[in-house]
This record gives sequence, structure tokens and C-alpha cells, in this order.
Amino acid sequence: MLRRFLLYLSMAGWARALMSHFFLARRVARRFVAGETLEDALNVTRKLKSEGLLVSLDYLGESVNKAEDTAEVVDTYLSLISSIRKERLGSSVSLKLTHLGLDISEDLCINNMRALLTAAKDAEVPVTIDMESSAYTEKTIEVYRRLRDEYGFSNVGTVIQSYLYRSREDMRAFAAEGSHIRLCKGAYLESATVAFAEKADVDEQYREIVDEYIQNPASYLCIATHDEKMIQAAKVSIAKHIVPKTRFEFQMLYGIRSQRQHELSSEGFIVRVYVPFGEAWYPYFMRRLAERPANLWFFAKSLFSS
Repeated sequence: MLRRFLLYLSMAGWARALMSHFFLARRVARRFVAGETLEDALNVTRKLKSEGLLVSLDYLGESVNKAEDTAEVVDTYLSLISSIRKERLGSSVSLKLTHLGLDISEDLCINNMRALLTAAKDAEVPVTIDMESSAYTEKTIEVYRRLRDEYGFSNVGTVIQSYLYRSREDMRAFAAEGSHIRLCKGAYLESATVAFAEKADVDEQYREIVDEYIQNPASYLCIATHDEKMIQAAKVSIAKHIVPKTRFEFQMLYGIRSQRQHELSSEGFIVRVYVPFGEAWYPYFMRRLAERPANLWFFAKSLFSS
């Protein structure tokens, strides 16, 4: 119930307006968000790179409803890609289709994506299309395949969420296509008609998908989890199927289990840290609180000690 309430708050306009102007909340959110500016994000990226970790940078935002507003989003990503190339940061970028105009027009979104993917391809920067709520799953997959197959962008991947019933079949199809996929559990408020309600079921499907997907030698899997049981299960599957370390990576969120990120890196695994930035930090922050009670306790403790 607590998780569902926090996820409700992540979508509530009144809560967003209240919290976004609350100085202490913004300060505590910095545990999970690099900052509000591009330079904040680059500073965090430089630090993580110096520690031997890769980064995926995400300019936070979603559900843009004015075509002209997507121009600023595109410009920010182009600047980000340029900085990654200039400084040889070796980072990837992540983005949401609704941030690039999908709710307005698919053609607008596709054109914006083509501009970004062209620049990213020239800069040798991988791009991941983040998955949003289940209302966008089918459309996101369609756009991903269109960009990959119709326009020939080999530097694009997408995300699948293990809490959706459909995800195993989606991943089987992607494995056959040799796709670049990030597998996560999912962090949106979903109906029991489309998603598992019990954590045990989500975890079981996650483990089974990993075990199946990594057996395809043409695919690449980003194992996005902080759950130690999922990490250990993935390592068992990797060893069992003798999967080269060049065909997968572990991904974790900025500000969560930092020590474990370094431990996995020291074991020789590729580890990429998802680093979000931007002024639209509230929905992302609330979803992080909903994921783990410890995060909510950290937030409350920080407020009372400030």
C-alpha cells in the first residue's frame, strides 16, 4: 500500500508542485539525481569514470505536450552527446519518448529521435529508449524497431520491465533479433490486469528472462537491478552458459548501492551507473522512494536532521 501511495504521488500534479519548491526535498533528492544542470551531470560522470564505472546519462522529463518544448530537449541531448564525445567519457544516454513528443505526434518523436541518433552514431554514443508505463509499452517497442530496422540505427536499444506479463515473450522476440536490451523490474503504478502484483513473481520472471536471453550470442543484455538475489542469479546463469563479459553489463542507479557497483567492477564486470539530471526530478525521485522503504527512511531522516 505504501508503494502504491508513493507511486500515486509521483503522478499527482499537486504533490509535484508542492515538493518541487520545497528546498529540503530538492536537497535530499541530490542523493539520486546528479543535479539540475548539464554541468552537474558531467561532473558526476567525470568522477564515476575516474573510479572505473561507465555512465548512462538521462535528462529527466516526460509527457511534453507542446511541440516547441521538445526543441529544448533535443538541444540538451545534442549538447550532452557533444560533451561525451569531446571529453571521451565513454558514456551512453537514456531518454523517454514522451519527453521527445510522442504524446503529440509519432512523426515529431521519430524526427527528434533521428536527429539525436544521427549525432550519437557519429559520436559513437549508445542510446537507450527508456520504458515508461504499460500504456506506452507497445508503442515504445514499435518506435524502437522502426528506428533500428527502417532507419538503420544500430546504436539504439530499449528497456523491458519484468513485472509485465508480456515481457517474457517480448524478450524472446528481441533475443531472436539480437537486440540491445536493458532489463529492469519496473517502477510504475500498474494494474493487476497487465503486471504481476507480487514481488516474488516479478523476481521469478526476471531470473528466467536473464537465463534465456543471455544464451543468444547475438544479443546484449543490461542487467539493471540492485537486488542481490537477482545479481547472484544472473552470475549463476552467466557462468552456466559461459557468457563472455563483453555481451552483458550490470546497471545500477546513481546513489544506490555505490559500494556494490565498485565491487562488481573490481570483479571484472562492466558496470554502468544510470545518472539522471534536470529540473524535472520529482517523478523520478518519488519512484525511487517507492522502490525501497530504506530510501523513504533516508528521506525522512534527512528532513528531520536538516
